Amino acid sequence: MHFYAGVFVAPFLLLAALTGLLYAFSPQLEQIVHRDVLHAERVAGNPLPLAEQVRAARTAHPEGMIKTVVPPDAPEETTRVVLNGVPGLGELQRTVYVDPYTGKVLGARTTEGTSMPVTTWLGELHRSLHLGDTGALYAEAAASWLWVIAVLGLLMWVVRRRHYRGTAPVHRALWHDRSARGVRRTRGRHGALGLWAATGLLVVSITGLTWTDHAGARFDLLQERLNSTPPKLDTSLTGAPAGGAPAAGHGGHAHHGGAHSSAHDPDPVQIDKVLATARTAGITGPVEISPPARPGHAWTVAETDNTWPVRKDKAAVDPAAQRVTDRVAFSDHPTMAKLTTLGIQFHMGRLFGPANQLFMAATALGLIVLVFWAYRMWWQRRPTRADRRAPFGRPPARGAWRSLPTWTLIAGVPLMLAVAWAVPVLGVTLLAFLVIDALVGVLRRPRTS
Repeated sequence: MHFYAGVFVAPFLLLAALTGLLYAFSPQLEQIVHRDVLHAERVAGNPLPLAEQVRAARTAHPEGMIKTVVPPDAPEETTRVVLNGVPGLGELQRTVYVDPYTGKVLGARTTEGTSMPVTTWLGELHRSLHLGDTGALYAEAAASWLWVIAVLGLLMWVVRRRHYRGTAPVHRALWHDRSARGVRRTRGRHGALGLWAATGLLVVSITGLTWTDHAGARFDLLQERLNSTPPKLDTSLTGAPAGGAPAAGHGGHAHHGGAHSSAHDPDPVQIDKVLATARTAGITGPVEISPPARPGHAWTVAETDNTWPVRKDKAAVDPAAQRVTDRVAFSDHPTMAKLTTLGIQFHMGRLFGPANQLFMAATALGLIVLVFWAYRMWWQRRPTRADRRAPFGRPPARGAWRSLPTWTLIAGVPLMLAVAWAVPVLGVTLLAFLVIDALVGVLRRPRTS
């Protein structure tokens, strides 16, 4: 299976590794590509009240409705005012960048939430190659098979090294035999690098699967069954007037032709009171401030620090009473929900800052080299005698599963069915491999007269 999966899935793995390598450095690319709107022209004195900055943004861009306001987290950063429901943008937003010291609008960009265009573009390239839902299957196939290939490769390497004795196993397992030549040398390099990269490959595969379309849906279902979904923030205000149409698109779940994020633009004067109240209540670090989803509801102030130790607390703030009406701390999330959040941030290269980026880049480069050496092995294994020419290497003999112990088959088949249900793309592609293998066997079967 390691051979067949490697041959057919390796192109997907290569694409995922290349696009993931680019995405790992998207924070640095943002600073280069969008520097003109991300940095204030000059850091001088105290910043203007947020209300004045929001007014400046709305004066320059009155279209749509305010979805989120992101105050600067560093003196040199700009304030971001994210507008939803902008005509012609569909589910995307328009983000206006304001110099916090002068109130000057430095520009606007079409964004997905608060992500910069270059990050959004690279993220979509990694997720679907910009081919929509159909293209997303490539990334899910890569993530679905990566852990299988890694585990099977480790097992093959262990079995291959068992015949060594003394101190040789440790040395040979950690590095290839330099005296080897040809396919043995390539195989040694492939195996040794795979051993070093195995942990990273497994982590990347598992964390990537949790937010894919099909395996991610299974994971969400498991979270619900185990009551491990994050608690929701209650923004309702007791005794507040009811009414007003619910806002589509709030929270990123409903987008119908660019629906508004709030029933009306909030009074910008309230935003400074909201932020001050949240800060007093212990909301720290970088935050996003969102207006009420509908009349009679509170503002939301959410921490957005994705680096370790993460800060992801949320608070609902009543600006009239200047008090926090509800709060959800990240520490209150179920363990599975916490691990999911941390895993996603690690997969994106954000959790541990530059060290995380370098780890993901090294893992991607390692996977690229592994794929290269795998195909090189396949090429080197091709028959070269004049009477046995073949364009590629020979695959392993069919029917090897028949030599497995009975207990292995009894335990393995139900396990494979369970894995196929949890990781549907893996199950479907594995079934396709089996069907193709069976057809090849039928076609190669000798015909009797």
